[in-house]
Amino acid sequence: MKFSKISTLLVLPLLAVATPTRRGEVKVTTTVTITATPTATTASQCNTGPIQCCNSTEQASSEKGTSLLGLLGIVLEDLNVLLGINCSPISVIGVGGNSCTAAPVCCENNNFNGLISIGCVPIIINL
Repeated sequence: MKFSKISTLLVLPLLAVATPTRRGEVKVTTTVTITATPTATTASQCNTGPIQCCNSTEQASSEKGTSLLGLLGIVLEDLNVLLGINCSPISVIGVGGNSCTAAPVCCENNNFNGLISIGCVPIIINL
């Protein structure tokens, strides 16, 4: 009986060492707080950076929006914001190559390499 207790005590640390673990897998998430107003604005009122021309916009709470945010590891404190998808900055609306025929928006967070912009507000274009 003493032998079985001693052997158990000796074997348990070996089992702990031999247990496979997932090393090197680090899941990085980014938490974003947005304070943008949900109403449309003019280009001159965009003070968060360059106006973005996005291929499309999507509500963060939509199925597509939550899927994109999840894939990118982005956690929003409020899902009641507009996302800009596949965006590029434009400096002047309606001039040559800088025109935007898709969705011109002013976004609070443009730090995701154009893939997604967060906290967007549609821009009213006065031509």
